[in-house]
Amino acid sequence: MTQLLRRFLRPYGRALVVIVALLFLQAVGNLYLPTLNANIINNGVVTGDIHYIVVTGAIMLAVTLALGVCSVVAVYYSARTAMRFGRDVRASMFEKVQSFSLHEVNEFGTPSLITRNTNDVQQVQMLVLMGLTMMVLAPLTAIGGIILATHLNLQLSALLLVIIPLMAIVIGALMVRAVPLFRSMQVKIDRINEVLRENLAGIRVIRAFVRTEHEEKRFELANDDLTDTTLRVARLFALMLPALMLIMNGSSVAIVWFGGHLIDSGQMQIGDLTAFLQYIVQILFAVMMAVMMFVMVPRAAASAERIQQVLQTTPAISDVEPADLAARPSPDTQPVCRVEFRNVEFRYPGAQDPVLERISFTLEPGETTAIVGGTGSGKTTLVNLIPRLYDVTGGAILLDGIDVRKRAQADVWQHLALVPQKSFLFSGTIASNVRFGDPAATDDEVWRALAVAQAKPFVSELADHLDATVDQGGANLSGGQRQRLSIARALVRRAPILILDDSFSALDYATDARLRAALKRESRDLTVVIVAQRVSSIQHADKIIVLDEGLIAGIGTHAELMRECATYQEIVNSQLSPEEAA
Repeated sequence: MTQLLRRFLRPYGRALVVIVALLFLQAVGNLYLPTLNANIINNGVVTGDIHYIVVTGAIMLAVTLALGVCSVVAVYYSARTAMRFGRDVRASMFEKVQSFSLHEVNEFGTPSLITRNTNDVQQVQMLVLMGLTMMVLAPLTAIGGIILATHLNLQLSALLLVIIPLMAIVIGALMVRAVPLFRSMQVKIDRINEVLRENLAGIRVIRAFVRTEHEEKRFELANDDLTDTTLRVARLFALMLPALMLIMNGSSVAIVWFGGHLIDSGQMQIGDLTAFLQYIVQILFAVMMAVMMFVMVPRAAASAERIQQVLQTTPAISDVEPADLAARPSPDTQPVCRVEFRNVEFRYPGAQDPVLERISFTLEPGETTAIVGGTGSGKTTLVNLIPRLYDVTGGAILLDGIDVRKRAQADVWQHLALVPQKSFLFSGTIASNVRFGDPAATDDEVWRALAVAQAKPFVSELADHLDATVDQGGANLSGGQRQRLSIARALVRRAPILILDDSFSALDYATDARLRAALKRESRDLTVVIVAQRVSSIQHADKIIVLDEGLIAGIGTHAELMRECATYQEIVNSQLSPEEAA
């Protein structure tokens, strides 16, 4: 946690200096007030000097007002610094997650990453807010109070040798139990988020299979688990506060008892006893403030540890050193966008067997290449290797003759437009979702992309046309509408490589045929890759690659594969009649 605070609070050095200076003045003022109070009693009340009482009282009032101003300004700067600290940590985490490959995202889990960037950051942010005041003011007050109390009366000060260690023992014993519980709480919050997210995303499946009661029980188990841990923490601190108050009140009684005997014997004045009692109260309140901080520290420490795990993770896929990057083509040279798979192998981290093996083929500009195969044959994994969502574990993928691993990732992405298997739309409008592919696209270009994607008819029927609202994930649109808008988003990008990963699955056959015909006209100069389950969608592709259990079973045109590839024949015969397959 110290490393995290040091890293993100370093830019706010000036603000921290101002806060410390103000809190130092506040601590000095708080310690000066009991002295003034003792003087009023000893030199004013006892002697009956009204003038001295008025003058000293006025000084006390002025000091109190000054302390109020210092406190307000210190809290303002503390709050501003803490909020900016939280902002910077969230931004750094978001930027880091953006650099993650799918491997890191899957390793942490989406619910955990969300919790870390919200709840965990908030815990550390609150610690900073409280710490900038309490962790500065409490030590200054405690140390100053001990010095002044000792100066007033050394005999009474000996009580501190019993009081403070006793409080430390109570606090330490409870903290040893609390820290593991706080770490456990954050993991259980992750679990709550995971169950809730799955329920919201899969609500239609849950209701269709009448599993609402089952999911309620699953959520109840996660909820009760978190509640039980939280209650155990609450019980610990429910014991701590009464124990500390008992020590504090017992200390006050002991001081009055022994102080009274000292006054009776003439070794101490009444005003000094009052001041001593105030110093002890300040010392004990400083300890109480520290306890409040200790309540927050274990949970914040656990949260900081989880944040650091994200920030210190090295992505499995990253750009190589600038010196090792392949030279980029000059701006005058148009990219060819020829993609070559050269003896590619890929296996997931920890897996014994490869998902893809001995994959070699070339994607040529102006060609439409289709990839087909049975479920689990590796089709989506294969196309995910082109934009480096994963990196190959053997062989190489070359873009215009250069290994993609020797290109900057942004440079590779600039050449691609991808329509993923699961269409995803962002909350906003039809226009903002299509322009996600090219923010500078004009309305005419957006409409043209929609027309090619066969989305223009349904968009034209909407009341607001391009300004029609799209809910998060496109929840207010049908599956086919989402797919067509995703295709339009890719087309408006005008990238030289277009990858369509099973992007026609939700379309009816008539729409599918119209879209393929329009797409063929639009993509004459593009390198087009189509992953499909329907043979009818790729029958007329220039080249068809057949995958079977991670291996290439055949490459060729539809007619060639029907003569030579048994795996392709089996797929075709399962979908088409002999007349359609011919």
